[in-house]
Amino acid sequence: MKIGLQIPDFTWPGGPTTMARDLAQVARTADDAGFDAVAVMDHLFQIGPVGPVENDMLEAYTTLGFLAAHTSRARLFTLVTGVTYRDPGMLAKIITTLDVLSGGRAWLGVGAAWNDEESRGLGLLFPPTAERFERLEETLQICLRMWSDDETAYDGTHYRLERTLNSPQSLTRPHPPIMIGGGGEKKTLRLVAQYAQACNLFAGPALAHKLDVLREHCEREGRDYAEIEKTAYYQFDVGADGEGAGQTVDELGALSELGIQTAIGVVKDVWRITPLEVIGREVIPAVTGL
Repeated sequence: MKIGLQIPDFTWPGGPTTMARDLAQVARTADDAGFDAVAVMDHLFQIGPVGPVENDMLEAYTTLGFLAAHTSRARLFTLVTGVTYRDPGMLAKIITTLDVLSGGRAWLGVGAAWNDEESRGLGLLFPPTAERFERLEETLQICLRMWSDDETAYDGTHYRLERTLNSPQSLTRPHPPIMIGGGGEKKTLRLVAQYAQACNLFAGPALAHKLDVLREHCEREGRDYAEIEKTAYYQFDVGADGEGAGQTVDELGALSELGIQTAIGVVKDVWRITPLEVIGREVIPAVTGL
């Protein structure tokens, strides 16, 4: 099993004045400790489960570019991008740029978007659910077109591109891996089976069922279920002095038994750095062979 860090909260004791320094230290520590990935949310307002909407929130891809400069091995992606936040041609270019400048470590994490509050607040496009899923599928098709040798026009229902030129191309070939986030059984998991190299689901009672649904979609699509990396969102809390490391290893073992290959999520009090060091020292070696 692999471990990934997601950073959903930037409201740290030093505030914006020391945010760059603190974030760089978090990223370097996670990278050195053996975390397989460093991810950020793609939100512009803080979300309710994390904190008040007014709390500090950084734009995702500017942040990932910063993280690329302070890491050397971890995969970099959003968990996950709202598909309506950027036009797909621009999104493909952004991921390609991140891949080139990080030495081939970029992934495309994407989903159908859900936060209507920040979309209304900042004047972003936020159509009804059915249309957002249509746009998600077209975005996947456009990104794959731009990562291929085909520069022909794309003429979809919602997007029209006259020339899908992408230069330089991504270092990762045939393209940066695609992770689709969400557990919607009719649409989201079908799109995973059709287009993605990874899924992201929530760790919880429904997880085993969601994986079964994904397996069924793969069978209908003629896709090898084993090709898809199964990731789950997990909240790491190893305690102030590492007293929770054993329980964390046990819980990750249970996820592994269900078929989860990568656990990605928030580390409590990540800005203290010590929790990252504990995970690197006591958790990652214990779960690597799972």
